Amino acid sequence: MKKLMRLSYVVVAVAAVVFAGCKSKQPVPSGEKEVIVPCSGPDYFTNSKVFRSNSVGESMNQETSKQKALTNARNELAQSINTTVKTVTDNYTNSRTAGTKEDLEQKFEQLNREVVDQTLQGVRTICEKLVQTKEGNYKTYIALELSSDDLVKAYNSRLSADDKLKIDYDYEKFKDTFNAEMEKKKAGN
Repeated sequence: MKKLMRLSYVVVAVAAVVFAGCKSKQPVPSGEKEVIVPCSGPDYFTNSKVFRSNSVGESMNQETSKQKALTNARNELAQSINTTVKTVTDNYTNSRTAGTKEDLEQKFEQLNREVVDQTLQGVRTICEKLVQTKEGNYKTYIALELSSDDLVKAYNSRLSADDKLKIDYDYEKFKDTFNAEMEKKKAGN
């Protein structure tokens, strides 16, 4: 009987710890209420494997609300990719060149714009919710994702095709630099 009592105390203690861990880490301030936004939150953050973005669009027209959300999410995704690749490019070119660094950086910048435009066509929708407001407007919540491996492959393809860049280009070094930057993103979330 004593063993059963001890076991029940352990179960109650474990349950209390689990339930306490499930609570919000910080209480909502008095007079405010938490808003749950569809297609957002930690499950929709960029990590070491994928770039992610989310947005919302509102309109009286259902299709227009979706187009607004999609356009905003694509723009956010492109900015995130541009920022990451700019950092990767800076780190990569600093480690690869001495005399022709400026020329190499300009080439990478131009290439970056081309690859981002081309790669955004490979984006996939990972969440989409359509709601109608009290006023009768439509709101579309959307989250997009792009594989970081697909992006690196697109860069490799374009960099390998450029004769001037090919001289200074080392795919493995570029990929290692890119993966290190993606790991920083994972740690930052």
